[in-house]
Amino acid sequence: MRVFEFDHEYWTETAGNLMSRRNVINSPKITNNADGDYKIIVDPAQRKQDWLGVGAAITDSAASLIWRSQDAKQRHRLLTELFSPDQAGFNFIRLPLGSCDFSSQKYYTYDDLPFGEQDYKLENFSIGTGKPGASQATKDLKNIIPVVQEILTINPAVKIIASPWSAPAWMKNTGHLTFGGHLRFGEFTGNGYDSSVDSFEAVYANYFVKYIEAYAQYGIPIYGITVQNEPSNAAHWPAMIWTLREQASFVSQYLRRALDASYPETKIYINDDSLHVLDRPIDSSVSNEQAMKIDGLAIHTYQVPHENLFNGVRSYSHWQLGMTERRCMMNETVEDASRIMFGTIGNWLVRNGLNFATLWNLALDERGLPNAADSTGRRGVVTIDHHTGKVQRNLEYFMLRNFGQDVSLGATVIQSSDYTENGIEGGIGSVAFLGINGDITIQLYNPNAHARTASIGLAGNGNCWQTVTVPAWGTVTCHKSNRDINVSNVPADDSFKLNPTPANNFE
Repeated sequence: MRVFEFDHEYWTETAGNLMSRRNVINSPKITNNADGDYKIIVDPAQRKQDWLGVGAAITDSAASLIWRSQDAKQRHRLLTELFSPDQAGFNFIRLPLGSCDFSSQKYYTYDDLPFGEQDYKLENFSIGTGKPGASQATKDLKNIIPVVQEILTINPAVKIIASPWSAPAWMKNTGHLTFGGHLRFGEFTGNGYDSSVDSFEAVYANYFVKYIEAYAQYGIPIYGITVQNEPSNAAHWPAMIWTLREQASFVSQYLRRALDASYPETKIYINDDSLHVLDRPIDSSVSNEQAMKIDGLAIHTYQVPHENLFNGVRSYSHWQLGMTERRCMMNETVEDASRIMFGTIGNWLVRNGLNFATLWNLALDERGLPNAADSTGRRGVVTIDHHTGKVQRNLEYFMLRNFGQDVSLGATVIQSSDYTENGIEGGIGSVAFLGINGDITIQLYNPNAHARTASIGLAGNGNCWQTVTVPAWGTVTCHKSNRDINVSNVPADDSFKLNPTPANNFE
């Protein structure tokens, strides 16, 4: 007798070239023959990390397209498709805490003053003026707030991570938002030498609290924050430099204490950068005492070596691991895009401890804009024609939907066979999940230019196999359950041409 039997099964395939786009395929017959090129054994007895979900960043660029290039009907249809648990099931958002390079507005923070002036009580703090969504509204109220509010009417349980690109310029040693610089560590402002009140570190910690308070007033809860986006990158857009040691000290001495007074459940993540910065075990920069005040490690996957991940995840077992940023380019090859999305993120990182993933811009236009940093050709999860509001779905969308639609809320990653050498080369790779209601989800990834077959068996079911063909650079997903399964379909893309021409900042 088989241990695992299910009333419902839902199988889909997605080719790397998107010739098949989560196309429904017939459930393979159960046989006693493992005829596939690779045997994939799924073992629910070997349970790993909790799985929290997937999503993408609502930058001002993405929000401006959704709010201003689409009419109300287009917008609600797209956001429902993306965030409804009955459709794509995205349940994470990343927000810039202040402006970033992908903006339709000029760079801003929430307390901008000329260098040399100070506002240690943050009396000028503001996330914007005007009615949310109004054409004359400013800062976050212009585009981001109204889009997030609409998303929360569709899925109130969406988790929001916020990341600053820079502190206000007057808090920095350079006096500028751009080209890096760092917080004015060890300096005082106001009237006194009480480091818990009068230091720039204390003022900046309170800046995070004011942000969470301001968003709460608009019905938007903040699940977690990162200390700094890409703290190793002194870019020509808003940027600020922090070492891991400085981040840990700031959280331990200032930020955790400030949040505990009002928002003790808010998660704090450090790093929020690519894996090249984790070149040594993280406990050499973060003490045990400091680690207890930190909730997790945020990573990007733009730079290698990816194996540096283990310097960050093998010291503090209570930390969550979140991949907070990655994107592809419009001219990315099918092979490269699939290896980034399906291989590195959807296979290797999940197998090695990932709890959640947010990609970069949820939406960009047919040129890869808006972008205030003079760059174009970047790709969003979806592409929106900035004239018509029409939508095309990119490979990033399908990677996220494989998780959002097929993996049930509260699932746990479980052991499954894997034949890739590093997530992006070799044979068939796999990840698997066990839901709280006993359902099982399996994802297969083929990192090759030709289709491969795999035979899937569940530990405890003896010599019982289901054999399936996985398309080139593509995936097959399977959701098995004794309850109703989300079988919603991916809508057809609209027709319009891409045009990744040289940057034109605000058009």
